[in-house]
Amino acid sequence: MATEVSPRVYEGGLSADGKKIAIVVSKFNQAVTQKLLEGALNCFRKHGASDIEVFHCPGAYELPQVASFITGIKKYDAVVCLGAVIRGETPHFDFICQECARGIGQVSQERGIPVLFGVITSNTFEQAMERAGGVVGNKGYDAALSAIEMSDLYSQIVSQK
Repeated sequence: MATEVSPRVYEGGLSADGKKIAIVVSKFNQAVTQKLLEGALNCFRKHGASDIEVFHCPGAYELPQVASFITGIKKYDAVVCLGAVIRGETPHFDFICQECARGIGQVSQERGIPVLFGVITSNTFEQAMERAGGVVGNKGYDAALSAIEMSDLYSQIVSQK
């Protein structure tokens, strides 16, 4: 007769109390990225974060570079990258979106701390604004919430070693 095994289950909580958070935000398309930043800050404050640092970089292409640099310092529990890339008439949009997503994912995998992708990629300015606090919600808030949950999950995993 087989014995029933109860697995250990790990799931991140939603308390940011005591967490050190970095937010990297693109200045390009600032009307959108400022709304994303406001959403992220609101989320972190709502969930108890009090130690937040914000880093501004020129554009979405630079987000992974700054995230890589600051995660190398190893003083943050999570990093949230916020940006907005809006399609234009040239293939530039595709190159920036690909490199931004790839770079942020790579930093997260290599550095061992959560690095969240809060970058809007839209066809129009109006679509971007809908995702930065409009009818679709605020992707900055969503990325911050994921950062809280992931940093707590990582903490649980580390404490089980």
